[in-house]
Amino acid sequence: MSDMYREIMVNPDTPAGKKFLKGFFPVMTGICVVFGVVFWPFLIGALAFLLLAIFVGPKMEVEYEYLYVNGELDIDAIYSKQKRKRVCSYDVEHLEVLAPEKSHALDSYMNRQGAKFDDYSSKKAPEKTYVLVFNEEKGQKIIKVELDDAIIADIRRIAPRKVNLY
Repeated sequence: MSDMYREIMVNPDTPAGKKFLKGFFPVMTGICVVFGVVFWPFLIGALAFLLLAIFVGPKMEVEYEYLYVNGELDIDAIYSKQKRKRVCSYDVEHLEVLAPEKSHALDSYMNRQGAKFDDYSSKKAPEKTYVLVFNEEKGQKIIKVELDDAIIADIRRIAPRKVNLY
C-alpha cells in the first residue's frame, strides 16, 4: 500500500459586505470613544464595537485547507491568515458517493430530509468542485470541496464503486 499526503489551499473571495464590516467596527469604536468623552453612554457603544472588532472581525475572512492522508480528509478553516481551526474530518470508509457538483449521481442525495450540507469551496465559477456524501452517526453529511486529480484517483483506488466521474 502506498502512502499519500496532499494539501490543498482554497481561498474564497470575501464578499464586499464582510470587507466593509471588518473596517466598520474599528472606525465606529473610534467615533464612539470620541463622542464618549462628551456623553458617557457612547462608551458602552465603543465597548460593543471593540468586542465585535476583536471577536467577529477576524472571522470575516476565511480560507480552507484540505489535508488528505491515506483515505482521511481533514478540512481546516484559517481565519484572517492567523488562526486555524479544524472544521471536520472524514474517513473514506464512511463515503457514500463522490461526484462532480452537477452530476446526476447526486440527485437522490441532495433533496434528502435531515442531510446537512457544508460548502468548503472557493465559490468561483471555473473551479471544478466535487460533492462528497458521508454517512455519519447523526445522519448524512454532504460537503462541497475542490479536490485535485491525485486525491480523486486515490479515493477511487480505495472505494471504486463510490466514485462517479460523470
